[in-house]
Amino acid sequence: QVQLVESGGGLVQPGDSLQLSCAATGRSFSTYTMGWFRQAPGKEREFLAGINTWGKRSTYYADSIYGRFVIFRDNDKNTVYLYMDKLKLADTATYYCAADESGGSQTRNVGDYKYWGQGTQVTVSS
Repeated sequence: QVQLVESGGGLVQPGDSLQLSCAATGRSFSTYTMGWFRQAPGKEREFLAGINTWGKRSTYYADSIYGRFVIFRDNDKNTVYLYMDKLKLADTATYYCAADESGGSQTRNVGDYKYWGQGTQVTVSS
């Protein structure tokens, strides 16, 4: 069983940056593919970024946030991060981290992630 706990959300202004953290329990964290998603009210959960354990910790992103968001992990701390830059009003959502215990190389679908955190709210407002 894996438990994920997100933190770092809050209220920011357009153009600000913010870093989210997701702390995981379990001894196999380094073998999991980790992902970040978000969900705005009335919308489907949206894939943002993933990081696997293949080769040199390959990362992959959704086109919608490419170049503004960066995912990285610290296996010693069992934590995955999402750094978000140049935030926009449209980035307002609840942000979730998720774990794919199969260690997929490019896991993007909600259904392919087995474990989920409770979410952290990010509100971008002027």
